Amino acid sequence: MSQLTHFNQAGEAHMVDVGLKANTERVAIADGFISMQVETLNLIVAGNHKKGDVLGIARIAGIMAAKKTSELIPLCHPLMLTNVSVDLQPELEKNQVYCQATVKTTGQTGVEMEALNAVQVALLTVYDMCKAVDRGMTIEQVRLQKKAGGKSGIWERGD
Repeated sequence: MSQLTHFNQAGEAHMVDVGLKANTERVAIADGFISMQVETLNLIVAGNHKKGDVLGIARIAGIMAAKKTSELIPLCHPLMLTNVSVDLQPELEKNQVYCQATVKTTGQTGVEMEALNAVQVALLTVYDMCKAVDRGMTIEQVRLQKKAGGKSGIWERGD
C-alpha cells in the first residue's frame, strides 16, 4: 500500500507539492443516490415541488461545489476545471434519484475530490429542497467510479 501523501516525515499534515508533476488531462467520475418516499419522488418528477426545479437546482449546486472544493477540503489544491457535468436521474422503480458527476482538468493533480464533492452537494441539495415533505431521505453509496490521468493512469471501480 502507498504511503499517505498529506503527511510529512514528522507526521504533520501538509499540502502535497505537485510543482514537478507533468500537466496531463485528468478526469474523475463519481456517483451516488438519494432514496426517498414514493410521494417525494413523484413531486420531483412532476415538477410540482413548491421550491421549483429540484433536479435543475441540484445540478447547479453540484457544479458550484466542484468549483469550490479547495475551499472546503483542507489541503486540496485549487484547480482550473475545464468541465463539470452533473447528471441527476429519477429512478422510479427504486424510489431514488441517481447522481453522476464528471469533472475534467488539465493539470498536475487529479479531480477525484471535485467529482465526489459535486455528487455530495447535489444530493444534499435534493435533501434540502425536499426535507419539508420527507426528512427520512438517505444519501447512499457516494463513491469514485473512475479516474484517469497522471502517472498512475486509469483506475476503475471493479464491482
